[in-house]
Amino acid sequence: MRALAEPTRREILHLVRDEEHTAGEIAEHFPISRPAVSQHLRILEDAELVAVRRDGTRRWYRARPEGLAELEAWLTELWAGDLARLKEAVEREVWATKTRARTKTSKTAKKKSTKKGRT
Repeated sequence: MRALAEPTRREILHLVRDEEHTAGEIAEHFPISRPAVSQHLRILEDAELVAVRRDGTRRWYRARPEGLAELEAWLTELWAGDLARLKEAVEREVWATKTRARTKTSKTAKKKSTKKGRT
């Protein structure tokens, strides 16, 4: 997650999503130094979000769909439990609101019938 927290790394990942690029090509897209881009690439590689292919002195980077799938699965698992709990809480609140409304309506109806019986 920390690897994707930085906007530059997200942009790099987007850039290498569909095709391989060398570190130099990637660096041309950003107003930061090549060493800074290399550091971002290293972080993405350590997080297993990009794959690196060496060709002589060049390093070619591409997104690793498997790394993103693992992240997606983790997020889905995380959110599934939270969303289920949220659904339960909302349903409890809706039920409580309806119950209060029915109780209030019932009390109002009793008061009206009691007043009618007195007159």
